[in-house]
Amino acid sequence: MMSNRLSTGIPGLSEVLCGGYVPGRAYLVRGGPGTGKTTLGLHFLASGAANGESVLFITLAETVAQLRRTAEGLKFATQGITFLDLSPTSEFFAQVQTYDIFSPAEVEREPTTQRIVEQVEALKPQRIFIDSMTQFRYLATDPFQFRKQVLSFLRFLTEQDITVLFTSEHSVEAPDDDLQFMSDGVLNLDFNKGDRTLSVSKFRGSSFRDGDHSFRLTSNGMQLFPKLVPQVSEQLLSTEAISSGIPEIDELLHGGIERSTITIVSGPSGVGKSTLGLQFLKEAAGRGERSVIYTFEENKETLLHRAEGVNVPVRAMQERGTLSIVQIEPLHYTPDEFASLVRQEVEHQQAQIVMIDSVSGYQLSVRGEDLTPHLHALCKYLQNMGVAVLLINEVESITGEFRATEIGISYLADTIIFLRYLEIRGELRRVIGVLKKRMSDFEKNLREFQISRYGIKVGSPLNQLRGILTGVPKLLEGE
Repeated sequence: MMSNRLSTGIPGLSEVLCGGYVPGRAYLVRGGPGTGKTTLGLHFLASGAANGESVLFITLAETVAQLRRTAEGLKFATQGITFLDLSPTSEFFAQVQTYDIFSPAEVEREPTTQRIVEQVEALKPQRIFIDSMTQFRYLATDPFQFRKQVLSFLRFLTEQDITVLFTSEHSVEAPDDDLQFMSDGVLNLDFNKGDRTLSVSKFRGSSFRDGDHSFRLTSNGMQLFPKLVPQVSEQLLSTEAISSGIPEIDELLHGGIERSTITIVSGPSGVGKSTLGLQFLKEAAGRGERSVIYTFEENKETLLHRAEGVNVPVRAMQERGTLSIVQIEPLHYTPDEFASLVRQEVEHQQAQIVMIDSVSGYQLSVRGEDLTPHLHALCKYLQNMGVAVLLINEVESITGEFRATEIGISYLADTIIFLRYLEIRGELRRVIGVLKKRMSDFEKNLREFQISRYGIKVGSPLNQLRGILTGVPKLLEGE
């Protein structure tokens, strides 16, 4: 991150731009009506004013009164922002002004330019926001004249080390390709099917984070959630074994699951996947470690009640700060927003185990997109942070041929623990086994898995059963 960058006023955007705007350059903010261009500009100016910089808002559309109301509604302090209002007044319409000899562009261009020059020379701003540059097209007699005027105008500003943001409202009928070529950077705002995204298509003199980044327009302005792009970790990560606190499960896993690894706990509905995950979190709490559960399907109070019913003191864990339970409505969050929540918990609260319950609930948040890239990015980020990840994965088939997952994510897992229902002598039972473990060997047998009000109980290896993975187990003779 470069130290001489200018703050954007939006933490997520500064991260996308690898620190912020490069000073003394001109940036185009593109987007249709209502996409948040003015809000982004207000963040830019308010951040400069808060740092004691001189800042200028040049408006060619909305009046200053309208802009102040908008800014105050978003809790922006406008006292340090100077406004230059070049928008048409009501008198223009009332007086029905006409130009008989010269074109309107020729008549109005010179006084408009003069007012801008006078304001810039008097104020000597360090930041300027122009909303919108599209209006200058109507002060030019032809496209060539417009390009020449805009380029000259931007050079006039940037040669004085002023950092400029300017907007355009592009459309098929009025493209803004010429403005994109003239700018040092291009930020694209989009609003499609209820989702708002920001992308950067150009940023001279610096790298930036590629992709579509989700954002929201809230009562406090813009909140941007950078897309996770995990890097290959160069630091030595701990692979210390994490005990479940149940000797038989630790025997199955040859010590437990490891830090900095991804574990998938797979099985049909009601078999005990979440309860098994909670057991690892309970044991971690006993060591004073913090864990977090993101529950996509189960109500938080239901989870609390159910956990305490199997001897997991989740309320006490929450009070001590060793556990956080976050209920997520998947259709309310984009994958980028959810990833931002997880980052806050890991980077600011030092969570060491993250449990996602369940993968199918998380899949709803991608809204029809491929789940795998989003889940891959999140899990690899957590691995790089030294966090142990528990993914609760539900399979639809209760009996029948075994499948670890039904959505093709098993490649992500360092460890796969599976739970199954079996019918043995007319009785429905649960069993637990390990299918995969990259960090160590594991027990190849299955064991009976029981849940009671005292917690989890795991039996001895089921050596007398064959055909368990086919869903039709058979007892060997002599049993």
